[in-house]
Amino acid sequence: MDNKDKYGIKMRKFCAEHEEAVRKELAEKGASQKLLDRHLEKLRWLQHERLIHLIVLLLTAICELFALYLAFVALKTVVAFAVSLVILVVLFFYVCHYFFLENTTQHWYRIAEEIMDGLDK
Repeated sequence: MDNKDKYGIKMRKFCAEHEEAVRKELAEKGASQKLLDRHLEKLRWLQHERLIHLIVLLLTAICELFALYLAFVALKTVVAFAVSLVILVVLFFYVCHYFFLENTTQHWYRIAEEIMDGLDK
């Protein structure tokens, strides 16, 4: 095992590579139970990743609301406003990443259905 994923996997690349491998196997060999099992396992991984990011997204949103409260109601300082701005930027990127995870999960459900339909034939 090499250290190319030492600091975490690149989710977009991971998802693209998996989908490409599934499409290639479907085209070359057709649907199989082994392919379905492998796809469903990776789909479970993606669902877990999505859940974790949803929790982090919600906690970040709560922190942003608190920071906005401090910036505009309680403290009314430049520092509090700057902190809320930084959290808002982080929140934006979390929303973008969660959007990707959610849509990829939904897309992979359709791929699973496609594999299951191929098994029924």
